[in-house]
Amino acid sequence: MNVTFPSICCALLLIAGCADGNNQPKESEAAAEVYASDVLSFSDRWNLILGDGSNVGHPNDFEHPDFFYVAESDWVVFKSPNAGDTHGTSNNTRTELAQTKKWSPDTPAKLSAQLKVMNVSATGDARVAASYSVVVGQIHSADGHENEPLKIFYKKFPGHTKGSVFWHYEINTAGPDNAGRWDYSTAVWGHDFSVVGSEENTYPEEPADGIALGETFGYEIEVKDGLMRVKFMSEGHETKEFTKSLVDSEYTSAADIPEQTQQLFVPIGQDGLEREEAYADEYLFFKLGCYNQTNGKSPEVNRNWCSGAETFGGDLQKQYESGNYAEVWFKEANITVSDAAVSNEGYFIKND
Repeated sequence: MNVTFPSICCALLLIAGCADGNNQPKESEAAAEVYASDVLSFSDRWNLILGDGSNVGHPNDFEHPDFFYVAESDWVVFKSPNAGDTHGTSNNTRTELAQTKKWSPDTPAKLSAQLKVMNVSATGDARVAASYSVVVGQIHSADGHENEPLKIFYKKFPGHTKGSVFWHYEINTAGPDNAGRWDYSTAVWGHDFSVVGSEENTYPEEPADGIALGETFGYEIEVKDGLMRVKFMSEGHETKEFTKSLVDSEYTSAADIPEQTQQLFVPIGQDGLEREEAYADEYLFFKLGCYNQTNGKSPEVNRNWCSGAETFGGDLQKQYESGNYAEVWFKEANITVSDAAVSNEGYFIKND
């Protein structure tokens, strides 16, 4: 057999390449997977609840293609349909991180986050205040009625380019009956919760100073000595800051019930009063993620919280294909609490 000089050279080059192969990246190494816990590196401080109602626990090196994964290498996607199995006693699905420790409102606690909302439900009843909205951050009580002194919302009506960011304070109802509890809503950019449509498919005016889908904004929640401070930031928008006592109620008599509450909640029997000490003797914890506020329940049940949205009988893929879900991306988040914080395991045992 004749062997030419070029053939010998090629063979030598191939041998050299093989010998040096250990210095080359393998395909699997070049495409190493990035998990949410690589982006938000505090996973040990949270349990992850998915949009199917399940509790993942600490989401270290975890992803779920339907609910929780990384996009564009440095954004964590939280996704939740209009209908499915829910966590605890809620009517709404969520993909959300819940803090594994709880703390007293008189001790320091802080949560900050940078995020963008990518989708809210395509359907719902415009007269229902919760339609087309998602909660992206919370302070939740682990005790008593397990009410929520803070919920941060994003809401955008169909056909609008810009949506609204607003926050809620939920009263910690006096007495053993929590059925009379209500929220008070405060606008940040755009409208508050009370701005609704006049008909099922008629929408209010689009907010001039609103936030678009895919537009980044941030919040910072700080609790210290019983006082909650909430700050909102977004490029091109005025920074807004609010304060609220968590230990001294301003809603202890019928005369204290705000006009907004008189219009929204009192007509449906939610007309309770708050404990004088509010949340003073209860432990609290943070939540962060995508708590979809749109659901398929009839507005006749509750015209503030039951959206009458499309759910396809709970079929997940049909909801996703038709835009009937909420999706929130987080890029940054940080949390600090005092050494006095204690385990929140009892909350999960009760609600899982």
